[in-house]
Amino acid sequence: MRLDVVTIFPDYLTPLDLSLIGKAREDGLLDVRIHDLRDFTHDRHRTVDDTPYGGGAGMVMKPQPWAEALDHVLALDNPSGAKPRLLVPGPGGRPFTQALARELALEPWLAFACGRYEGIDERVYDHAREDLGLEVSVVSLGDYVLNGGEVAVLAMVEAIGRLIPGVIGNAESLVEESHEDGLLEYPIYTKPSSWNGRDVPSVLLSGNHGAIAQWRHEQRLARTAARRPDLLHASHAGGADGGDLEIAAATPGDVPELAVLLLACAAREAGAAGTSGTPDAHASVDDVRASLDTSITWVARSGGRLVGAVRTPRSPSPDGEWAISRLCVAPDLEGRGLDRRLVEQAEAAAPDGTRSVTLHLGSGRPEALKAYRKAGYRPADGSSSLPGTVTLVKRRR
Repeated sequence: MRLDVVTIFPDYLTPLDLSLIGKAREDGLLDVRIHDLRDFTHDRHRTVDDTPYGGGAGMVMKPQPWAEALDHVLALDNPSGAKPRLLVPGPGGRPFTQALARELALEPWLAFACGRYEGIDERVYDHAREDLGLEVSVVSLGDYVLNGGEVAVLAMVEAIGRLIPGVIGNAESLVEESHEDGLLEYPIYTKPSSWNGRDVPSVLLSGNHGAIAQWRHEQRLARTAARRPDLLHASHAGGADGGDLEIAAATPGDVPELAVLLLACAAREAGAAGTSGTPDAHASVDDVRASLDTSITWVARSGGRLVGAVRTPRSPSPDGEWAISRLCVAPDLEGRGLDRRLVEQAEAAAPDGTRSVTLHLGSGRPEALKAYRKAGYRPADGSSSLPGTVTLVKRRR
């Protein structure tokens, strides 16, 4: 993976030479390049900021040095014309989570723009997207304000870099860490078994691996509930939908989570049906984003987590057909009635004049077919227009 960082304080990034990230750089697993923004200024003071239009306190980083710096990053050792994903640390961005770290670890090239002062001129973001064709993501390390983006970059590079194969010696140590499945890690102990009047829990000394696994899961739930109750969702608590289910039309901000959910559902359907031709098996983030322009995707959230989705058209077909497709529920929440809630939302969105509702379901779910037959749906004549699915029809009165 290649990482380019543009900053006015290159020395701030020297910790990236240390520990496992530094070793990964030495081994060629990470190619980290630091660029001084002031090298792209043209006055003797090497000025990178100026006063804000409209008044106000503080200074704003000028667009021209940033434009030249980004041009330089794209041109440097890049004969193929590849482009990085540009990340801009900022308190107004998408929260940086373990899930996002895993998403970014799959990218071959990331670039970071470290803002300072009051931030970067907004036109730099437009230039990067529209003129350079970069995917730009503003990412927040937390709900607080830092003096600049360098601290956030250090944290993000460490979180992302350690997920690159080969960076961590024992890959199994990544499996049960905090946030990997939405829960915090369980308490850990080492020798001696009794220290300073405090004993290691007896279950850990029992040799009963089933009991140990159960204890650890219970400890993870208890620790998460005590320290980060906002992380708990229905699959952990055991409720049908956590009592706080919200269904709304998807926005561009939902796209990354929605893409992951659709891929998870596609993999589940493919395994159940014994095929690889499900509609979303190869859907990219760009495909999901483009679908928001041509259809409406309804997403369900519980405890902040995106747990389900269903797609409807923006208008019925000329013959009054209302097509419901891409019905998807998080695999760990199946069988709790969430799919029916989503279908009810999709049915309610059908405008007056709709004569029939068609529902496309994965062909590997015979139990779902029985349930929807009770709800008034019947198998359609002929084969489904979507591979890996069956089509059901419900006439509207």
